[in-house]
Amino acid sequence: MNQQIRFCRSRDGTRIAYALTGGGPPLVKAPHWLTHLEYEFRSPIWQPWIEALSRGQTLLRMDQRGCGLSDREIADLSFEALVLDLEAAADAAGFERFALLGHSQGAAIAVEYAARHPGRVSHLVLLGGYARGRLQRDPSPEARAEFAAQLKLVELGWGRDDPAYRHMFSTQFAPGGSLELINSMSELQRMSASPANAVRIMQAFLDIDVQAAAQRIACPALLLHGRGDRRVPFEEGRRLAGLIPGARLVTLETENHILLEKEPAFARFFEELHAFVPRKAPAAEGAFGQLTAREREVLELIAQGRDNAQIAARLELSEKTVRNNITHIFDKLGVENRSQAIVLARNSGFGKV
Repeated sequence: MNQQIRFCRSRDGTRIAYALTGGGPPLVKAPHWLTHLEYEFRSPIWQPWIEALSRGQTLLRMDQRGCGLSDREIADLSFEALVLDLEAAADAAGFERFALLGHSQGAAIAVEYAARHPGRVSHLVLLGGYARGRLQRDPSPEARAEFAAQLKLVELGWGRDDPAYRHMFSTQFAPGGSLELINSMSELQRMSASPANAVRIMQAFLDIDVQAAAQRIACPALLLHGRGDRRVPFEEGRRLAGLIPGARLVTLETENHILLEKEPAFARFFEELHAFVPRKAPAAEGAFGQLTAREREVLELIAQGRDNAQIAARLELSEKTVRNNITHIFDKLGVENRSQAIVLARNSGFGKV
């Protein structure tokens, strides 16, 4: 898979970097902090996301101002400016109507954009989102003191070679991650923004409130939130879902704010996303006819969520034979992992028990 990195100008002249991958109906991922288009493309955390989101869709990702490949020396780092940056990128890509995905901070930006442009957003998907900034939820002196301490840690430790300070944030975003993933997340933090910009970005979201905008959303909306999300409490996702007319809330069984490829919540997210957002049928679907009878049996059990040992016992095969069958299935379907195979299989009618 290749990505095309392009640049556009926001309303105030700030240069915004965005990337296009995949092919099919457009899906725009709203901006949020801790991004770097080039580094993400090879990141063990984000590469599986990019591949899955680009399958059957044209995915637009962007570096918000102050981050990644977008302009970093900027005067305005307000919430309003970030919404205008999203407008600029969607316009530059030529997307007249598209599905919009908002993750974490990006959810509030996506909500505001969808409320302002009801004719351009066909479907709204929000993951780990919130309508109220941290100090809108809890303006107590204790909360302010705690946040001030976090800002000081970012200011002093964000850019150091020693990742100890950044690891504190990494483990909030992905507490279930391996050491490799935590280190990758830490390095992404260092590359994505300077200490000064990281502090400014965090401050920009302290007092946001898009509750009124959420009530004006007219398109279908799907919200997903981890029950044990360490970064954004589940209650904030539930509250946001209750504000958007007709929205559906899906609870994911995870503590990770950034879903990891090998956890069940990752597969569940993409199953829900692909069932909700129309997309081009992937070329792999034409390959189902190439599967042998045995491979179709194995795929059916994979789609039901069974592991290799369970499949072997059910079909009275050795686990090695099951692994060989799975390798052939992946090759024929053009997928790289079990999660992708499950999504394609279920979209084609497998796994319905």
